[in-house]
Amino acid sequence: MMAESIKELGPLYSSMGSDPDFGELVEMFVEEIPDRIETISTALNTKDRELLQRTAHQIKGAMGSYGFDAATPYAARLEGAVRDGLVGEELETVVAELIDLCNLVRSGSPQ
Repeated sequence: MMAESIKELGPLYSSMGSDPDFGELVEMFVEEIPDRIETISTALNTKDRELLQRTAHQIKGAMGSYGFDAATPYAARLEGAVRDGLVGEELETVVAELIDLCNLVRSGSPQ
């Protein structure tokens, strides 16, 4: 179930972040988040719907694979919005939600 507001989620930590076998992989994924955000922004600004949908799909899979289960519905929402032809402010809102969510992703464990 999606939160009413992204801010309700607070910082997102991976369920695998403290696992010695996966912690380093999670950290590397988190370090790549700014690049993924830039790709999403560029795709929206250039109206590259294929890149936008593909990137949302990749984020959806990666968030799930790296233990950020709360994030996958937001990426799935963007992927579906692009596939269904959403445009304009509505699409921009869905993109902004996913970007906001990506900015909440953290490595390690909650303090």
